[in-house]
Amino acid sequence: MRPLDAVRAGTMHHLARFSVRYGEELRFAGDDLPSPTRERLPSRYGSVPAHRYPGTRPGTYVHFHGGAFLMRYPAMDDFWCRYVVASTGLTVVNVDFRAGPYVAYPVAQHECHDAAADLAADGEPVVVGGFSSGGGLAAAVCLQARDTGSFAPALQVLGVPALDMASEVDPHAPGMISPALRGLVRRVYFPDAEQRREPYASPLLADDLTGLPPAVVLTAERDSLRPDGERYAERLEAAGIDVVTDCTPGADHHFLSHDLRRARGTMALTAREITRRTS
Repeated sequence: MRPLDAVRAGTMHHLARFSVRYGEELRFAGDDLPSPTRERLPSRYGSVPAHRYPGTRPGTYVHFHGGAFLMRYPAMDDFWCRYVVASTGLTVVNVDFRAGPYVAYPVAQHECHDAAADLAADGEPVVVGGFSSGGGLAAAVCLQARDTGSFAPALQVLGVPALDMASEVDPHAPGMISPALRGLVRRVYFPDAEQRREPYASPLLADDLTGLPPAVVLTAERDSLRPDGERYAERLEAAGIDVVTDCTPGADHHFLSHDLRRARGTMALTAREITRRTS
């Protein structure tokens, strides 16, 4: 790892709790819920911390936060976890997986899968989901679950997902997720260029998408990751998977913050699909 990359990634990792500011305007439901409790879930690397938001009916939504595989700050998606509990009644578990530059692929992918599989062991329905890199992790968890037979997610929620760590990036591509950031993520968390093409690193490049759970794929018109999400949704549908898609017009990567009225509709649509697949 380049020394400057390590410094930049380490700074992002540790300052996330101070630098991440989106989401406060999206607290449409669930703010009256108590603070989440802390627990630890088993993984092949040892136990993984998680934040639990208790629900009122059987089933669990397992969430993987964003942060470019470099930020370790699950509370960035507290607004969403509370919304899901309030809107669906499910318990939400927000996984505090490890991130770069202190670990590299496939540690986060494995920790997220192992945590979700443990939560599914009681036989109640489990939905997995995430935003940005967390959306990529959710897709990777579903691939691992299918390949190993560990559990069967009821639904995957992929919000502005990062699904391709291997393909060339347009160096002039506009948007919040810049080519420079994508390059940093690849060098730090996916340092082995050959591994970037593996399905759990780049779900979009997986040879076979049959047997995966239904999906909600949320994209944003101006987001540089939009093509990843759109192509993945198309490939899932071609594989016979039920897919609900929603693209926020005019929005960049922080798509829910772009238009709060529309965000209410997007979040409600997602909550309805979660409820439908777990009832």
